[in-house]
Amino acid sequence: MKVGFTKLLLLLATTMLSLFCLSLILPSSFAEPFLLLELLSKDSDIARTIFLELRIPRTSLALIVGASLGLAGAAMQGLLRNPLAEPGVVGVSGSAALGATLAFYSGLASIMPLALPLGGIAGALFAVILLFTIAGKRAGIATLLLAGIAINAIAGALTALVLNLSPNPFAAMEIIFWQMGSLADRSLLHLQLAGPLMLIGWALILLAAPATRALSLGEATAVSLGINIRNTQVKIIGGTALCVGAGVAVTGVIGFVGLVVPHLLRKLCNNDPAQLLLASAAGGASLLLAADIAVRCIPASAELKLGVITALLGAPFFLYLIFQLRKLEQ
Repeated sequence: MKVGFTKLLLLLATTMLSLFCLSLILPSSFAEPFLLLELLSKDSDIARTIFLELRIPRTSLALIVGASLGLAGAAMQGLLRNPLAEPGVVGVSGSAALGATLAFYSGLASIMPLALPLGGIAGALFAVILLFTIAGKRAGIATLLLAGIAINAIAGALTALVLNLSPNPFAAMEIIFWQMGSLADRSLLHLQLAGPLMLIGWALILLAAPATRALSLGEATAVSLGINIRNTQVKIIGGTALCVGAGVAVTGVIGFVGLVVPHLLRKLCNNDPAQLLLASAAGGASLLLAADIAVRCIPASAELKLGVITALLGAPFFLYLIFQLRKLEQ
């Protein structure tokens, strides 16, 4: 059964908003009452503080980070013309994690709490500058991909080196746990820091949406249709850097959202790369909101990390994609 794009977008938006509202009022565990009931009670000062200073920032970050990852994943798959591509393939995620790790290692994170997200954003922006410097002015898609893989490998190696050289094993463990990805204890400051950067990233990617249709036919065809390949690359990769870099900076590394969501929605969008961008943004937000609700409700001695849940969902799906591609090749 075919679903029109407008109906699909409406369905995804409804799902996203429903999960957003559910996340705001849901209790932290089954033993606690719904936050909405506490807000309606007479002694609601503590509940109001929890709602304004913890729930709203956490839920809002889940929505915008999920939307950013879904949007960036669809954009990278459209740019590279590869359904297995995801935002981390250009080295942004690894470099953002390295920047945040250096903020931990240097002690800046303990002096100034915002040093951690700022370090992540600086790492992501440095990765983009390095990517285009290595690839050159007239770089093709394959060159950018190889340069991104190299940057990702270097960032991963340097992060491991920093962990290895850390004189304090507790600090090393803190870095490792942070890299697993989580939305716990995030405040309005994190939202104010990452939100504007993600919105700029969204704008850059969506401005390149018409060009992704032409790119799906190949670089040569896109050029013949008047598409500026370099300009499109800068918009998509720059937008991805802002979206993913800002997201990693405040939540840690959350993988597979940008891989799974676009693939699930591609056929429903009639394989249109431009339509897939908006659908993936709404789908990514819904997935991360659902995953965050799950980590809060799963009974455990300590709250599960969000990146662990998305990896448990995404890794088997990645293998499924590989087997599907193998069947097509045979």
